[in-house]
Amino acid sequence: MPIATPEVYNEMLDRAKEGKFAYPAINVTSSQSLTAAIQGFAEAESDGIIQISVGGAEYASGSTIKDRVAGSLAMAAYAREIAKNYPVTVALHTDHCAKQNIDSWVRPLLELEAEEVKAGRLPFFQSHMWDGSAIALDENLVIAQELLELSVKANTILEVEIGAVGGEEDGVVGEINEKLYTSSEDGIKTVEALGLGEKGRYITALTFGNVHGAYKPGHVKLRPELLGTIQEEVGAKFGVGNRPFDLVMHGGSGSTDEEIATAVANGVIKMNVDTDTQYAFTRPVADWMYKNYDGVLKIDGEVGIKKTYDPRSWGKAAEAGMAARVVEACDRLGSVGTKMK
Repeated sequence: MPIATPEVYNEMLDRAKEGKFAYPAINVTSSQSLTAAIQGFAEAESDGIIQISVGGAEYASGSTIKDRVAGSLAMAAYAREIAKNYPVTVALHTDHCAKQNIDSWVRPLLELEAEEVKAGRLPFFQSHMWDGSAIALDENLVIAQELLELSVKANTILEVEIGAVGGEEDGVVGEINEKLYTSSEDGIKTVEALGLGEKGRYITALTFGNVHGAYKPGHVKLRPELLGTIQEEVGAKFGVGNRPFDLVMHGGSGSTDEEIATAVANGVIKMNVDTDTQYAFTRPVADWMYKNYDGVLKIDGEVGIKKTYDPRSWGKAAEAGMAARVVEACDRLGSVGTKMK
């Protein structure tokens, strides 16, 4: 199927909220990992979201070039071509754009997309994330207002982060402290600044103890019930029901099935998956190299075995491993078998 149009993406998000499931949003850094993500969605019979971070975008442009706009456009173009051959719908998203990267990444992309839309064409991506978690909420929301206006012109959806996420993401380190928990007052300020859809659709990452990185269950002190409290109190404040926000979950490594289920029940419709799929991609490669040591290296003047060091050989194993982890994510989030017909 083709990449989701803006209208189809809106429908995807609506279906997830109504059906009380969430889409895995899989970070990719290469054509191989992008293919693996789509393969996983197809195996799970789930639509999904593919996203690229600033570091991933730089890498995709050429590891010595580091042009984040070019890398983003290249990955989007690749996705548009190969997605046609898979029986699921995927949306494309740029992930975690911090303040220092706006002018060199998301704003240029939005401006290019606005020109595409003006010319009667589709945007390259379906949504973009503004990550203001490292700055004060008031400044965060001022920038969000500006980017939401641009998003409307580009026919895309804006993702905002209200609160702080601990751990490390693309070189940005967040402390693990009480700031990891968003308050209802923060949610109210968000609606006062961005509206409830009348100014443009946005999706919201409210933090409830989320931490980026790899952790064992129990290390991360998540409070997903906090999402329900914020939803209810903000909904009551504005008279719009008990789930006014379309929520995103970041930093899910180490989360229990129960914590994820509670977050989804409280309105999470998108969950970022990165660390776990990175490992799932790399682990089969390490296994391949150990098992085929004599073949992948030219030891003592020998020639090795071409079919074992051919990148396609170990690449297939990597893609299969990552695809399996995507299927697992779909299962945990309840999106298995929910693909649009």
